[in-house]
Amino acid sequence: MADDTRIPPKNRPRRHTLLEDVQGLLTGTTMAATGLVFLTHLGLITGQTAGLALLISYATGYSFALTFFVVNLPFYWLGLQRIGTRFVLKTLISVALVSGFSILFPALITFDTLNPVFGVIVFGLLTGAGLLAIFRHGASLGGVGILALYVQEKTGFRAGLVQLAFDACIFLAAFALLNVSAVLLSLLGALIVNLIITFNHRKDWYVAT
Repeated sequence: MADDTRIPPKNRPRRHTLLEDVQGLLTGTTMAATGLVFLTHLGLITGQTAGLALLISYATGYSFALTFFVVNLPFYWLGLQRIGTRFVLKTLISVALVSGFSILFPALITFDTLNPVFGVIVFGLLTGAGLLAIFRHGASLGGVGILALYVQEKTGFRAGLVQLAFDACIFLAAFALLNVSAVLLSLLGALIVNLIITFNHRKDWYVAT
C-alpha cells in the first residue's frame, strides 16, 4: 500500500462526506433497481448474487426483494474480515435499498411495449452506471466478489475465475427455467454491465474514497 505521507496533501485521495455518500448510494441503487424493473419485466436474469436471487425468485415464487437481501447475508462476515466495517455497512444499506426499491418501482413503471433487446440494453447501461456510483462510494451490491477474494487468498485460485465460475453456474441453471433465447438475452445484459464497469472503473480516474 502506498505511503500517503509522501504524497502532497492537495494530491491525496480524500474521503467522501456523509452527504456525498448518501447521494451517491441513492443514485446508484435507484439506477440499479430501475434496471431490474426492465429485466424482471422481461423475465430474464443476470449474474452474481442478483442473478441467484432472481433464479430462486422465479423457481419458488418468493419475492426478489427478500431473496436478494437474504442471499447476501453470509457474505457480510467475509466482508468484515477482509475489507472492514465501513464497506460492509454501506453494502448492507445498498442491498437493502435495492431490495426496497424493487418492491416500489414496479408500481411506478409500466410497459405497454418493451422490445426485449432494447430492454436488456437499458438494463445493462443503467445497472452498469449504478454499480459504478456504488463502487465509487465504497460499497457493492453483492458478496461474490468478497467470496472470490477469500478463495484466492486461501487456495490461490484466481478471484476473477471464481466470479466467472459462479456466473457460469447461474446461467447454466437458468436453462432449467428459461428458454434459450431468454438466457442469451440475459447474457447480453450481463455483458453490457461488465463492459461498462471494465471501461469506467479505474482508480487512476477517480481517487476519492
